[in-house]
Amino acid sequence: MPSLFEPVRAGALQLSNRVVMAPLTRNRAPDAVPTPLMAEYYAQRASAGLLITEATAISHQGQGYADVPGLYGSEQLDGWKRVTDAVHARGGRIVTQLWHVGRVSHVDLQPGGQKPVAPSAITAQTKTYLVRADGSGEFVPTSEPRALEAAELPGIVQDYRRAARHAITSAGFDGVEVHGANGYLLDQFLKRSSNQRTDDYGGSIENRARLLLEVMRAVVEEIGGGVTGIRLSPVTPANDVNDPQPQALFEYVLRQLAPLGLAYVHIIEGATGGPRELPERPFDYAALKRAYREAGGKAAWMVNNGYDRALAEQALAQGADLVAFGRPFIANPDLVERLRTGAPLNPADKTTFYGGGARGYTDYPTLAASGQTQAA
Repeated sequence: MPSLFEPVRAGALQLSNRVVMAPLTRNRAPDAVPTPLMAEYYAQRASAGLLITEATAISHQGQGYADVPGLYGSEQLDGWKRVTDAVHARGGRIVTQLWHVGRVSHVDLQPGGQKPVAPSAITAQTKTYLVRADGSGEFVPTSEPRALEAAELPGIVQDYRRAARHAITSAGFDGVEVHGANGYLLDQFLKRSSNQRTDDYGGSIENRARLLLEVMRAVVEEIGGGVTGIRLSPVTPANDVNDPQPQALFEYVLRQLAPLGLAYVHIIEGATGGPRELPERPFDYAALKRAYREAGGKAAWMVNNGYDRALAEQALAQGADLVAFGRPFIANPDLVERLRTGAPLNPADKTTFYGGGARGYTDYPTLAASGQTQAA
């Protein structure tokens, strides 16, 4: 049986183990610029086989939360270069997650105070994060979006292409992950609840998948499939999205992705950050993987949502290649070692998840610092 702690290859990425740090939004990049503190945070966690950065906006229009990083300006790229240099100095591998939030935004975060954009002018029943004048943060309802015109979509595809190129050539990332999950723009196009279009990007499964597939083909053409991953969440209700036929939709998407030679496919099972099983939204993940493999897809298969060591080992025994851990990495920079030795995990301070400084970010102790070496 594969070990969680053995080396593995994902496309062109040679990884030291099968433990992946999932993307975790932390809202610590003022003006969308990564900071030296962020470099320290990611370097602390470089023992993961792969680090996936917090979601990173491909354009100002793609920004949906205060103090999240971007990839569309020289200061942002320089900031990310400090991060990747720090991770590489620790022997780690790091990819960035390319993000356009679509309708999950607020006019205060958009260029010129304009409306956020979406497949259709349907407001998401969810919240976003703003920073008050005094520096404190608050969650507020998202703003009403406007529907994108078909003529605007090629420009968004080019924004993804450009961000991918800059991520590799300027920021020094080992690869990119396209964020097609959790109710953000590409997922909004995929799912019927948020996509009521009647043109070539709405209606049928083929049409609703069109934008995501155009983005993926552009990114692969620009930087190569071997350093490109994708994140999908077939049934999560995150950010107010759902589809009546998720099995057919996502099996179609995976069959179309199969020829691209991707590094990995990152699947969120169940509700993001919530239950792994949703009785009201049943989904066959084994059938999804089978559809991808039967279409010739060879990417590493990454699973995500609520994993501990026992569940991760079970997933590997059942054919997964990589296991993504999210919140445990917040409080445990040395999570790989803790999983390997069975050591207890540090508890996380939820009040410091979003925004702030070093407290609850870079100040969690490692086993070495606390004098622990094995399970309590």
